[in-house]
Amino acid sequence: MSGTLYVVATPIGNLGDITLRAVEILKTVAAVVCEDTRVTQKLLQHYGIDKPLCSYHHHSTDKVTNGLVDRLRAGESLAYVTDAGTPGVADPAGKLVAAAAVSDIPIVPIPGVSAVTTILSVAGINLQEFVFLGYPPHKKGRVKFFNEVVASSKPVVFYESTYRINKALFELEKLAPSKKLIVGRELTKKFETIYRGTPAEVLAALQQTSTLGEFVIVVAP
Repeated sequence: MSGTLYVVATPIGNLGDITLRAVEILKTVAAVVCEDTRVTQKLLQHYGIDKPLCSYHHHSTDKVTNGLVDRLRAGESLAYVTDAGTPGVADPAGKLVAAAAVSDIPIVPIPGVSAVTTILSVAGINLQEFVFLGYPPHKKGRVKFFNEVVASSKPVVFYESTYRINKALFELEKLAPSKKLIVGRELTKKFETIYRGTPAEVLAALQQTSTLGEFVIVVAP
């Protein structure tokens, strides 16, 4: 009988945001599959969990994927976590889940925090529908990406890094200066900040605070 692949959401900053169910699953599986073993080790140590860690990321080969599936087939249950948030959202979890599904291995989601739902919960706009676009391309395709964002008739959510947030806001200001933005910085962490306003207004606010941290941006239609 095969084991189970648990897809476990982990905190995006505040370690208190993990669910009781997630902690129990992490305690019971044979091993934890993760993006960065150093990041996950800190999480497990915080909760007194001692489990073997297996690295699995964007550059992992098919051989690594197949090896994990073989372990599941052999009866081991594994938990997959990302560095932060819900696996499968802008990370490599989909590849492992797809391989497990093809092998008829039970796959169980363990829901929890996500930067997308966190920012949307405080956006204060109509969210019957929305579009999530992940991270903008660094170079090729970046202009097309932002043209699609401002042309959307639905709210658009995307991520941006500390290194490119100003560039993204300048692009939005150039294309749609009157668009309303809701921008979350370091959500759930000590320096959590939520900015609201036009691209120019958010840029001005960032100059008064900080551009350090991870960002999630909502562009109202």
